[in-house]
Amino acid sequence: MPAGRKKPGMGTGFQTFATKTSGWMGSRWSFLGAIFIIVAWALLGPYFHYSNTWQLVVNTATTIVTFLMVFLIQNTQNRDARALHLKLDEIIRAIQPARNEMIDIERLSDDDLELLSRSFEKIRMECESRTGQGKRTNSESERKN
Repeated sequence: MPAGRKKPGMGTGFQTFATKTSGWMGSRWSFLGAIFIIVAWALLGPYFHYSNTWQLVVNTATTIVTFLMVFLIQNTQNRDARALHLKLDEIIRAIQPARNEMIDIERLSDDDLELLSRSFEKIRMECESRTGQGKRTNSESERKN
C-alpha cells in the first residue's frame, strides 16, 4: 500500500458504502431492476383499480430513492473531484516550467478564476498570432480537402 494510505476502518465505512452503492446504482443491472419495478407497478394498477394508494406507493418510493441517491452521488462526485485536483496538483508540482501558483486554484473566487481565464485566453491568442494557427475559415478547410 502506498505511503500515506490508511487501511479501511470504521471511519471509512460510509465512504466504502457510498462508493460501492454509487457504482452499483449506476450499473445497467440496477437500471433494468428499476424498469422491472416500474413495469410491475404499472401491471398491478388494474388489480388495485388505479387507487390513490397504488399511485402513492410509487411516488413515495421514487421520492425516497431520489433523495438518498442525491447524497450518495454528491459524495462520490466530491471524492472524485478532490482526487482529480490532487493528481493535477502533483503534476503541476512535478513539472518544472509549471507555475506552482496553479495548485489549489479551485479555491479561488469566481472573479479570480475569470481573471485567470482571461489571462490564459490572451496567452492563447498571442501564441496563435505568432504561429499563424488561428481558427480556419470554412473556405480554408474546403481547400485542404
